[in-house]
Amino acid sequence: MRAQEALIAATRRLKEAGIEGASGDARRLLAHALGIAPERLTLALHDPLPDDAATRLDAAIAARMQHQPVAQITGKRLFWGHEFRVTRDTLDPRPETEILVQVALERPFIHALDLGTGTGCILISLLKSMPFAAGTGTDLSSAALDVAKGNADALGVGKRAKFLLSDWFSAVPGRFDLIVSNPPYIAQDEMAGLSRDVREWEPHSALTPGGDGLDAYRAIALGAPARLMAGGRIVLEIGPTQASAVTELLAAQGFEQIETRQDLDGRDRVIVAQKPGDAGDCGAS
Repeated sequence: MRAQEALIAATRRLKEAGIEGASGDARRLLAHALGIAPERLTLALHDPLPDDAATRLDAAIAARMQHQPVAQITGKRLFWGHEFRVTRDTLDPRPETEILVQVALERPFIHALDLGTGTGCILISLLKSMPFAAGTGTDLSSAALDVAKGNADALGVGKRAKFLLSDWFSAVPGRFDLIVSNPPYIAQDEMAGLSRDVREWEPHSALTPGGDGLDAYRAIALGAPARLMAGGRIVLEIGPTQASAVTELLAAQGFEQIETRQDLDGRDRVIVAQKPGDAGDCGAS
């Protein structure tokens, strides 16, 4: 069988299983089975499919038919131009989270804190873009921290990044001029409406804090002032209906210049705010 025939058959299996984006997923999984970059797949479509690659493809398609995310099957996800290792212990990095990175990079920083770091994709992307900066990532999952550490080492920022097992700020020492987070923010009653890919395969602790979905923001807003330098910024990803509530939480703790930024679909996606003080003391000069 040639690779192109295998691709056609794999796409058909995924469509019959009700997988959205079946064609694109089949291409990514075939490239994975062949051990080549997805952009090189076209060049290999007319070649015979090796037996070992056929076995890997069959297993990958079977996993995807069970709605396991492609990133978990391949073990990697592209984010901010870098490839990150992904496991079932981590949230699959989303393209919309790149908006948070973009906003955080609008001003220089020296020391960054990433709360709920997961794969480390946010912190590592920031450090890759800010060569003189250092950062700390925290998580409640030791397995996720192992993934983040591995990603930091693989992407060359391991010496500038450290990772701590911490419930938000509980184990975090010192102060920072930038705090970032993509915390769990899905309300408990919204979980049932998530796709099977997310609901059945991604860690629920990274998706929802329960209740109204705002508990993580309450904890972050309360603890952030003591961990931010004067003039320091906080940048948070939010759900599309949460801008007003999160703005109120930050304002109640004295934050200023609170702004909401939208993603490429025009939905509220990121809140950025500043602690009162001279921003020139926080790496902005």
